[in-house]
Amino acid sequence: MMDYIFGIKTVHKGDWLYPLQKRTLLCYGTVDGKSKDWLVMKQNEEEWVEYKNVMEDVVKRSGLDKNIFYDLRGNHDNFGVPVIGGLLDFYSKYSINGQLGRSGHVNSVTLTLQAGKRKYLFVGLDSTMSVGLRGPTNLFGHPTDQLLAEVDLELSQWDSQPLKPASKISFGHFPLSFSASSQSGKTLKDIFLKHSLSAYVCGHLHSRFGKNLKRYHLSSHRFLSSQKFFQFNLNQNPSEGSKNCSFGAPPVQEFWEWEMGDWRKTRAMRILAIDRGHVSFADIDFKSGSKKTIILPTFPLDSRFMSTSSSHHEYECEHMLPSSYETVRALVFSVSPIVSVVAKIYDTRYENLDIVVDAPMTNLGDESSRGDLYAVPWNYKAFQDPSADRFWLQIEATDIMGRTTITELRPFSVNGLHGKVSWTWKEFFVMGCQWEALYYPILWVSLYFLLLILLIPRAFLFFSRKQITYKNVLASKGFISGVGLVLQELCNVPIAWFGFLGYLFYLILFPWFTGQVFTDGEDKGYMTYMGWAVKSSDNKSNHDYIGSPDVMVVVLPHLIFVVLPAILSSGALAAERVVHRGKFLSVSGKKKDDYSGLDQRSVRYDSRGNRRSKFHFGGHWIRLILLVLCLVICWKHFKNCRALMKAYEMNPLLHFPVYTLGIPLLLVYVIHKTKRN
Repeated sequence: MMDYIFGIKTVHKGDWLYPLQKRTLLCYGTVDGKSKDWLVMKQNEEEWVEYKNVMEDVVKRSGLDKNIFYDLRGNHDNFGVPVIGGLLDFYSKYSINGQLGRSGHVNSVTLTLQAGKRKYLFVGLDSTMSVGLRGPTNLFGHPTDQLLAEVDLELSQWDSQPLKPASKISFGHFPLSFSASSQSGKTLKDIFLKHSLSAYVCGHLHSRFGKNLKRYHLSSHRFLSSQKFFQFNLNQNPSEGSKNCSFGAPPVQEFWEWEMGDWRKTRAMRILAIDRGHVSFADIDFKSGSKKTIILPTFPLDSRFMSTSSSHHEYECEHMLPSSYETVRALVFSVSPIVSVVAKIYDTRYENLDIVVDAPMTNLGDESSRGDLYAVPWNYKAFQDPSADRFWLQIEATDIMGRTTITELRPFSVNGLHGKVSWTWKEFFVMGCQWEALYYPILWVSLYFLLLILLIPRAFLFFSRKQITYKNVLASKGFISGVGLVLQELCNVPIAWFGFLGYLFYLILFPWFTGQVFTDGEDKGYMTYMGWAVKSSDNKSNHDYIGSPDVMVVVLPHLIFVVLPAILSSGALAAERVVHRGKFLSVSGKKKDDYSGLDQRSVRYDSRGNRRSKFHFGGHWIRLILLVLCLVICWKHFKNCRALMKAYEMNPLLHFPVYTLGIPLLLVYVIHKTKRN
């Protein structure tokens, strides 16, 4: 399995696949679809032709059947594609799926092994936009109700044969944190929980956010649950309840979600195996070159990323298949004959790696496996423990050339307990946050907050005779008083205050900009905070508000990192002028009305010049810092405008003048009005 396969040609294309001889090769996203500066995101046919040639060479060099390749459509393959199957849909023309006629959004494969006793069902899905916008507002998967119904149907096809268990695995491009709900409010997560998948394997995020882009999903029947918005831990602990071991008890609704790194930059590939219902995987890093030997332990499972609540329940109720627990097993793929494979188990009870098992493994010669399956008997009951990470497994293989390959130590729990793994903040940001559910709450909280910091001080000035003064701030020495002074003084610059208020209402009520959303064509669409409005391919109707919540990548950064700092900086400039005036009057002994007529040179060369020089120096640097902050805000804003201008082929003065010039002009005006005479 690989994500973002474009660029494969740079590392001995196809040769690294030979020792695997897998049944199925999955590719999550194919081409880049970006310009060299990463700002223009649309289809490039030359890139697709190169991809087609590369994949044909991979098939030829590896000796694998072309039919086992599944290259799923990703958002990069959909940039600027107005209609699936149209002239700009190069995926349908050049991808392996397209060449083999796999035109549906859902495809499934069923493997029957072990003399028909067990089935393995793989269901792939394409949830990209039906109308492919250009990036950056093409970021989320958008499953429709029809697609969800098809996925549900495919996953249900073996439910009528309960005596022949089926392991179910689904694969798609988008992680669930970047998948929207359908029009009826249903989600892929609902379908996957209903069928208790073994795993959902996806791509999209690459490896730049971390290595633990994995998530365990467990059904929650609570009406008000934070899981709709967040999941703070990679694993979830099931609620403790009475153990129900009856065969009629409903199964645990759960599944694992495993995102993987991309091939282009990290040269990452994942091998996934199913061993008597136990699903395991190994991530292979090809940055250092091809691997002569690859080892995938298949049992016992890694307790951090593979254990399930159903496994724990089956073990506690003794419903598991004993034969699947009686041996330690591993798949070994090698370009050279293997002479020995050894299983080692370490006990960390006393905080040391004390080896308790060091046993040679035997090649089982299982023809149903594409690699060599090795096993060694063990007393699994001796390793039952209330801790999920007391025992650690390591497999060591040596080939005929004397080369030794050792797997990383991995904890295991024969009784199905979860090992604890924590996300980094970046991993939580992309895997633990349900961004579709968060978009509108964050949006409206931001807008209401911006409106309130403008309206409340204005109302306070209108209804109250009391005002916050510099002396009040000095007396209270409070942060709230200082912020109140900042917001109050912005109200005393009326043109700026009304300008910011009008700008906010413009962002709420009117389109932000008009741009070219498809690869070619003259028709433009316009974007609001609710999405894009574009004409359909037949020009007879409009697609209203597509690309939601994708537009959040434009909307939220603008509100939080441009508009909010601009309002606060403007208020701070106005307040700094008042503070400067108050300090000057307190030092000089002048009356308030005398301030405007003073020449600043008289401050520097007064008889008490030393004290006033320090005051002038301090006031000068405060204003200078605020001016630098305003420049940073403008730089950030114009950088975003340049990216949007190139992404959607827009003229800033014609297609988004208010968005482009509103904030900079207001800042310039405030700087001018607050300058010292």
